[in-house]
Amino acid sequence: MLFTQYYLDCLSQASYLIADESTGRAVLVDPRRDIDEYLTDAQAHGLTIEGVINTHFHADFLAGHLEVAAATGAWIGYGQRAETEYPSRKLTDGERISLGDVILEIMETPGHTPESISVLVYEHADDPVPHGVMTGDALFIGDVGRPDLLASFGVTADELGAMLYDSVQRKLMGLPDEVRVFPAHGAGSACGKNLSTERQSTIGEQRRTNYACAPMSQEQFLALVTGGQPAAPGYFAFDAVLNRKARQLFDSTAAARPLTNGEFAQARAEGAVVLDVRDPQEFTAGHLTGAINIPADGRFAETAGSVVAPDRKVLVVAPQDREEEIVVRLARIGFDHVVGYLREPEGAFLEMAADMGRASRLTATELHDALATAEPPVVLDVRNAGEREQGAVQGSLHIPLAELTRRLDEVPADRPVVVHCAGGYRSSVAASLLRNAGRADVSDLLGGYGAWQTIHAAV
Repeated sequence: MLFTQYYLDCLSQASYLIADESTGRAVLVDPRRDIDEYLTDAQAHGLTIEGVINTHFHADFLAGHLEVAAATGAWIGYGQRAETEYPSRKLTDGERISLGDVILEIMETPGHTPESISVLVYEHADDPVPHGVMTGDALFIGDVGRPDLLASFGVTADELGAMLYDSVQRKLMGLPDEVRVFPAHGAGSACGKNLSTERQSTIGEQRRTNYACAPMSQEQFLALVTGGQPAAPGYFAFDAVLNRKARQLFDSTAAARPLTNGEFAQARAEGAVVLDVRDPQEFTAGHLTGAINIPADGRFAETAGSVVAPDRKVLVVAPQDREEEIVVRLARIGFDHVVGYLREPEGAFLEMAADMGRASRLTATELHDALATAEPPVVLDVRNAGEREQGAVQGSLHIPLAELTRRLDEVPADRPVVVHCAGGYRSSVAASLLRNAGRADVSDLLGGYGAWQTIHAAV
């Protein structure tokens, strides 16, 4: 058996290639849209990808099932409750898929979504215990999939929670301890609140350490798994719907192109939003007025999907030679409206000097002093609810970054605003978003809440 895990750190997303090397038959599970790595590995091992299985309709990324099917002729499989605009195979509970001696077995595990499935992997057809189980978003390392996302229309969070209770507590915890667990996401994903950085585990280890796998009533389970969940990024509903549709295929050869300064200015004048993906310090030193700063070295795509509408045309300002990477990362969440990018931003900025601005950033000491004045600024905390429970700046306004675009009117417009997060990444995004909306006096806090705690611990 060949079993390969592919992991995208920026989306905390795992996909899998499973094959029987004696027959050369292979299946992909939960692939991303840019599929070249899968195809290259399959060719290197002499494999034929004959099927692609999605464990559910993903909300946090656009899956690559259509791209794989177009490139290989593979069938596309989902749980039997899934309805798609494209031809797909309904996989039923207990169904076994033979790749030769290697066997895949479908286990229905609804709860994160109604159509969710897990996939058991048997290295040999007569093995009494599976090698492992690909759990999708039903069971994570240290957590379970949240049942409250707006990805399952017509089904309430309580109904999904009841399904998830049965899937986790009875079905998955009914497997032997030695079965390996291979989830679809890891730490950082908004699909849960307590995901581990580990990329695999065992049923036994989860039984011992995962808070949601301990024996409990359905009511206790629902209270635990729904409490303290992070705000869902705005693009989640968009992707959950798009994964059902017969959409356009990703084509790396038709990706965005470098623009002349004039072309860039014209697209900007026509309403395209500028995403400046440089480091916050570089952005602070000089950027185009109205640009939104979403640093590439972080959870770029998820953050972009939280603050930019999916149908908005985008212009990219990126570090040299990272432009095409940014376009691919946006495409992974279905954002295909990138007009182009500045090939040499520094030179372009000289020509656009009249339309350049600088950003304000305060130290924790400077914020402390400002709050002691007669006219203190508004402090805006853009962390998630679970983070804020660990401590907050007294009197601060709390709006998680994922909710800020629809709650901008809640931020007072008659006072200076200082934005903070945990360390400084999300606050730079939020501050630039406020400036883009016309707020003139906006700063963000260097070092975030961590820096604020440090100065107060020293007092």
